[in-house]
Amino acid sequence: MVHLKIHIIFLFLATFSILFETSNAASINVASFGAKSDGTQDSTKPFLSAWSLACKSNEASTIYVPQGSFLLKQVSFWGPCLNKIDFKIDGTIVAPSKYESLGNSGYWILFMKVNWVSIYGGTFDGKGAGYWRCRKAGRSCPAAARSISFSWSKNVLVSGLTSLNSKAIHIAVDHCKNVVIKDVKIRAPSRSPNTDGINVQFSTGVTISHSTIMTGDDCISINQGTTHVWIDRIACGPGHGISIGSLGSDSNEAGVENVTVTDSVFTKTQNGVRIKSWAKPNNGYARDINFRNLIMQNVYYPIIIDQRYCTKTDCPHQNSGVKISSVSYQHIKGTSASPVAIKFDCSQSNPCLGLKLQDINLIYLKGSKTSSSCRNAGGSTLGLVIPKSCL
Repeated sequence: MVHLKIHIIFLFLATFSILFETSNAASINVASFGAKSDGTQDSTKPFLSAWSLACKSNEASTIYVPQGSFLLKQVSFWGPCLNKIDFKIDGTIVAPSKYESLGNSGYWILFMKVNWVSIYGGTFDGKGAGYWRCRKAGRSCPAAARSISFSWSKNVLVSGLTSLNSKAIHIAVDHCKNVVIKDVKIRAPSRSPNTDGINVQFSTGVTISHSTIMTGDDCISINQGTTHVWIDRIACGPGHGISIGSLGSDSNEAGVENVTVTDSVFTKTQNGVRIKSWAKPNNGYARDINFRNLIMQNVYYPIIIDQRYCTKTDCPHQNSGVKISSVSYQHIKGTSASPVAIKFDCSQSNPCLGLKLQDINLIYLKGSKTSSSCRNAGGSTLGLVIPKSCL
């Protein structure tokens, strides 16, 4: 019943996506405000002028970005606006080559408190290499700038966009409602730090579909306060897989529920589908999660719950307070790069409950049998499960 409700919700979102695409809107060309397509002259003010005109319009507007490269410094597109705004982008938006020029706010391009905004096409080049070198060298670096952020917004569509080499997260969704991200391509080197593809938190009604994500961190991460998420037809890898979390960093953190990941392929990723939480007291939860119809290709941990998650500099040695329940793994097959293809490492004080394994076939690449590992995990098994279930 839960997943039927989710499906109905996303049929609605698909309808709202069509509404975006069939509108007739007045066109506003950023070049008419002085934007230069040479990639070196600052076009921030012309873009803001185009946005201001569109935002004040009583009619739906299209902001058009022609072919060429347009340099944007740190920029915020604020709402609320009087009507719907589309960005139609044929060109490339490039970040400053010097990461210091973006300051310490943590974003490059921000959409704040907007309603009915869409982005069609375009390439966003975050020029992240210099910032990654700063991080790896252990120097004092400013806050990592996310490439494209949507905050406190509703009815957002991102379609056909390409994001390259973000300094940190490529696309961030925070405190939003009704968001569709589809047909996007995300690229960053496998060793680029914290370059998550898509990060969602405090949001509801999010669809991520038919996209290719190759990056240095999670392809998609679903974080606290997020409900009703549908993810399908994702090609993930390299990267760290699709993750719920990390959860439990704050003691009064909001939970995650009603998430479906389906019909996707993971290639040479660190993890396949993962739920991770910090080993510290917390009131949060992750529940009603469904992972199904997935293919794993040379994935180190195809199925994993890790409630002892930590970084090299911060490893708390307590029990995770995050309550994990009603998590289903169905029709998952492929190859594991490690002998432990299924790993449920759950909290002693808050065991994982209601885990379900159905029709799993994960083979160890090196020829010997795969195994499963369970700690403080309870649930059921249905159909053929390889490796043998430890639930």
